[in-house]
Amino acid sequence: MVRKVFAGRVVFHDGQDTLAPGITLHHVGGHSKGLQCVRVNTRRGHVVLAADATHLYSHVNEGRVFPITYSVAETLEGYATLKRLADSPDHIIPGHDPLVLERYPSARTGLEKWVVDLTREVGSRQ
Repeated sequence: MVRKVFAGRVVFHDGQDTLAPGITLHHVGGHSKGLQCVRVNTRRGHVVLAADATHLYSHVNEGRVFPITYSVAETLEGYATLKRLADSPDHIIPGHDPLVLERYPSARTGLEKWVVDLTREVGSRQ
């Protein structure tokens, strides 16, 4: 990765930025300094890929904070940002929750429990 930085192939973003039409990057902080999430406009609305901004659904839904955290205050503010950016709580995708694989349908036959289609409604199996 360091070589790619010096080769000019890495772009750093600070704050909010548009990566492509319908895909935006947002600073949320909290678990680590400079933490970001990605908001994607899909056919079911704005889905937020939270990454480490919330490891599990229970963290963002219950206001729980991962034990190893740069800033508790920024984590809780980050939860509010995730909720503001997403069209509903079902549009927030935590970074490490195995429930994501149960809630969303497989993206393709043969990829069950590995790759899901986040553009479909929660619980949809089509």
